[in-house]
Amino acid sequence: MTETDVRGLTQLGSAVEQPKSPEEAILERVPNGQADVNYLVRFTAPEFTSLCPMTGQPDFAHLVIDYVPDQWLVESKSLKLFLTSFRNHGAFHEDCTVSIGKRIVDLLDPRWLRVGGYWYPRGGMPIDVFWQTDAPLADVWLPDQGVPSYRGRG
Repeated sequence: MTETDVRGLTQLGSAVEQPKSPEEAILERVPNGQADVNYLVRFTAPEFTSLCPMTGQPDFAHLVIDYVPDQWLVESKSLKLFLTSFRNHGAFHEDCTVSIGKRIVDLLDPRWLRVGGYWYPRGGMPIDVFWQTDAPLADVWLPDQGVPSYRGRG
């Protein structure tokens, strides 16, 4: 990446405060140097947290974000800050998972994206939430997300 590519990034290489909410968080992008190739990018956040909107208690998930970039890549520091901004955000599992996917799509306009939210049990029931933009691309290797279904203490 050249100096021209990083000009305009506000977080990479700088000390920044943790955003207080997902709405306040700034997602940034960088040019894709391999835009002529279909390939998969995976981000895994095994310790994602948000708050239950009803009780204010913490909810925990293992998030896996897969996407096939077009012209842009998500800048990873901004993504980390965005994801951790949910720690003080009250929303249901479904809303958190889908809104993360939509926010990334709005920023990047990728060729394809899916997000898997593997939520830990609350009230005795795990909730897994999956969202994707379209059918996977035929020429891209799409590995399993690697998160087993919840099996309790068994």
